[in-house]
Amino acid sequence: MKMSKKAIFYTLFFVALSIAFYAAAVHFIPGFNSRKLEPVSKVGRFSFTDQDGQPFSNKDVAGKVYVAEYFFTTCPGICPIMNTNMKQVYEKYKGVPGFLILSHTCDPEKDSAARLKHYADSMKVDTRQWVFLTGRKDSLYKMARLSYTIDDPANNLNSDQDDFLHTQFWALVDRKGNVLKIYDGLKQKEINQLIADIANELKEPDDK
Repeated sequence: MKMSKKAIFYTLFFVALSIAFYAAAVHFIPGFNSRKLEPVSKVGRFSFTDQDGQPFSNKDVAGKVYVAEYFFTTCPGICPIMNTNMKQVYEKYKGVPGFLILSHTCDPEKDSAARLKHYADSMKVDTRQWVFLTGRKDSLYKMARLSYTIDDPANNLNSDQDDFLHTQFWALVDRKGNVLKIYDGLKQKEINQLIADIANELKEPDDK
C-alpha cells in the first residue's frame, strides 16, 4: 500500500523534529546523553593533613566519588572565582553520602592547617564533606601532575623552591580511585557538566 504524499510529509517532519530535539537536548542539557566515562588516570597513594590537623589519605576517599582541585588562600586571581564556582557543586551535593570535595593548597608553606580551617570557616562549608588539605609541596604537586593530571608533568622543576602550581582545572574521581574527566573550573558549562557527571557516578555501585 502506497503512502500518500501527505503521510510521507508528516512522517519525514516528525523524524526531523525528533532528530532536532535530540541534538538540542544533547547540546543544552548536561548529562542528557550520559555514558560511562573512561578513566584518564589512576590516583596514587597519598597522605596529607586536613584543616583540623588530622591525617587524610586514600583510606578516607575509598568508595567515594570526589572532585579534586588546587588553590591557595592568598590567591588574588582565579582561586576566589574557582571556589565560588565549586560552591555550586557543594550546594548541589551537600549532605549526600559518598561524595567529597578535596581542595589542596598550592602554597603549603603559608597554608597551614589552621589557616585552611580559617578559610573553610569563611566559606561556611561542612569540612566533613569539603576537605582542605596541606602537606609536603613535592607530594602535593606530584598528585596534581601525575595522579589528577590537572597540570603538565613537564612543569616539574629541579628546585621545589622555584616550582609553583596554579591551575583552574578540576578532576572527577570515581569510587575506585579512577580519574574520569578534567573540567575547567572557570567555565559554567563545564561546571554544569560536572554536576551532571557526579550524579551519574553516584548511581554506580561500590564494588569494593
